[in-house]
Amino acid sequence: MKVLLAVLAVGLASLHAKAESPVSTVTPAMTATAHQLLDLARQGNQGYELVRSLTTEVGPRLAGTEAEARARYWAVEKLQALGLQNVHVEPFQVPVWLRGVELAEIVSPFPQSLTIAALGGSSSTGEQGLEAEVVVFNSLSALQQAPRMQVEGKIVFIDEVMARSRDGSGYGSAVQKRRETAYVSQKMGAVAALIRSVGTSSHRFAHAGQMRQANTGGDLGVPTAALAAPDADQLTRALGYGKPVTVKLVITPQLLPRAVSGNVIGEIVGREAPQEIVLVGAHLDSWDLGTGAVDDGAGIGVVLGAAKLIIDQLPQGPRRTIRVVLFGAEEVGTVGAKAYALEHSAELPDHIIATESDFGAGDIWRFDSRINEQKVLQLAAIAKVLEPLGIASGNNTARGGPDLKYLREAGVPIVSLLQDGQDYFDFHHTADDTFDKIAPHALDQNVAAYAVFLYLVAETTADFRETTQDLTNIN
Repeated sequence: MKVLLAVLAVGLASLHAKAESPVSTVTPAMTATAHQLLDLARQGNQGYELVRSLTTEVGPRLAGTEAEARARYWAVEKLQALGLQNVHVEPFQVPVWLRGVELAEIVSPFPQSLTIAALGGSSSTGEQGLEAEVVVFNSLSALQQAPRMQVEGKIVFIDEVMARSRDGSGYGSAVQKRRETAYVSQKMGAVAALIRSVGTSSHRFAHAGQMRQANTGGDLGVPTAALAAPDADQLTRALGYGKPVTVKLVITPQLLPRAVSGNVIGEIVGREAPQEIVLVGAHLDSWDLGTGAVDDGAGIGVVLGAAKLIIDQLPQGPRRTIRVVLFGAEEVGTVGAKAYALEHSAELPDHIIATESDFGAGDIWRFDSRINEQKVLQLAAIAKVLEPLGIASGNNTARGGPDLKYLREAGVPIVSLLQDGQDYFDFHHTADDTFDKIAPHALDQNVAAYAVFLYLVAETTADFRETTQDLTNIN
């Protein structure tokens, strides 16, 4: 990591030593081309068919598995067929976690089965499972503050409801129980843990998702699973009778040695400044319960559909290079994102801006950025062109998608094209994340927005980077 920071520091110093170019605005000719892209995208594009192809021909794509490898082969073929250049895979190693048997039931006082999904990285109960009394808490914080004697020898149950919101803001707080409950419970002497699913649906689908660690050494935590929301409600009602409630839990996941994953990359090479990179990403892997349509097959369709429109309309390419990165192993801890940042550390000063599609396929409604405050007006001209799509200008505190974490921390400017996520967490990480949840008209709007944004930011000479960077946060 020190090598990465040193290279970044040298590169950025060189970049900032250059004289700043005059501010470049969106010209009438650029606006006209952008409107052509917008109109073509709204008439239909390849995005929807790409999602259909990925979710049908590959299906679930768990990180490090043979299915994720098939997804990379699929991606290479598609990028080449769509006309992208320099298509290749950048491999890296990733821990592998495989789901096993998943059974849970209330043994007493009201015997009945429960619908669960083991959390990614969870340890196993063994084939015989385990049986213990349940102790309930309304939050991870409440568990952390409880006396050890209240928890020891029991199955912890965190019954915290996630708030539904358009921008998905309820996820940040709700997901902490998924990441940490197994480890906190282990330290307090519990034998296992259950959490209410991190999701907003009332349907009987449990939501999977990664815990904090994935076969990286250290404490594995107690065996932990998510309950479908109706089952969490049922368990809470049972506990409400004031009698001890005993649950039997059987989960048998396997933690395997590291295997190959990889990022798939292709480019629309810039005609005048090919070294300057506009990055657009989505992640190729998915959880194993559904077919990964909403998360993140939709993102794959959006970014590839947008790239295809630009290739068809601009045979010579825009000024700058548009680099498409289909990240591997996002779901198990943004492993591909970190691998990309390390592999391309010397190039990061030339990354003009980055964006990612990883929030389903609802209509994009807001345009947020994270750029130099003094350069916001330059980006506002681009945001203006997006207004006919119903996209409003937002704030300058964007975090971008998960795979942009390390780029953002390295000072790469970020843009978020925020989708309407009112129902995103109904399907997120469940068996119900399937192709039928994708609305073609909404996907067309997404493709239009990404095509317009990518073209304009790649065609302009504007620089959006801060004049000084903090390079100490990459970890």
